[in-house]
Order: sequence, then structure tokens, then C-alpha cells
Amino acid sequence: MQNPQHSMRLPRRKVVYYQVAVERLSRPEAVKLLRECLRVGKIIPGKHFRDELAAEGLILPDALRVLRTGNIFQEPECDPKTGDWKYRVEGREVDGKWLAIVFCFRATDTAFLITVFSVERKRK
Repeated sequence: MQNPQHSMRLPRRKVVYYQVAVERLSRPEAVKLLRECLRVGKIIPGKHFRDELAAEGLILPDALRVLRTGNIFQEPECDPKTGDWKYRVEGREVDGKWLAIVFCFRATDTAFLITVFSVERKRK
């Protein structure tokens, strides 16, 4: 006769990673949190971002420079599908091209890079 404790199988658990909603931040707060994410290495470049970066003829260090030195000039927009607040940081990459990088915070310590594009009219 089998021991009932050994014959009982525990159900397999499905691991789900939940995104912690990050409330809307002011532009200065978002820049500060973005720089903290850079400092601790919690930056996730999404597939669309990586594709657009390659299309611009750039590499990740070019984008990281903009994230480190750029600024947020526009108010964030709420994505109706995800509920994420999207921010747009702008600045110059090392060769002088003015870039805009759209990102959101997936947690209070993680920035997700959504897309990147060059801006024709450069800010002074």
C-alpha cells in the first residue's frame, strides 16, 4: 500500500511576472528615475526599439548616451492598452543626431525602451 502523502502530487505552478503600475511622474521625476534605472542597469530594450535603433544606423551605446544626457520636454502620455505612462527623452547622440526615445517604467526600478527615432528639427 502506498503512503498517501507520496501519492499526492502538487499541481504545477505557473509563474507569472506582474508589472507593477508606476503612477504618472512629473518630467523631472521621470528623468531622475530613468537615470537611477541606468545606474543600476535595469533598462530593457524592447524588440521594436532594437529594430528602430538598427534602422537609424545606431547601436545601444548611442541610445544610452541620450538616456544619460537628454531631457524630457513633453508631458507623458498614458497608453490606453497597457495603462503605462509613456515618456519621451530627447538629446544628441555622439555624432550630433537628435534622437527621441520613448520609454515607460515597468517597475519603480526598471525602464522599458519602446521606440527610438531621429527628430528632424533639432532643439537648441
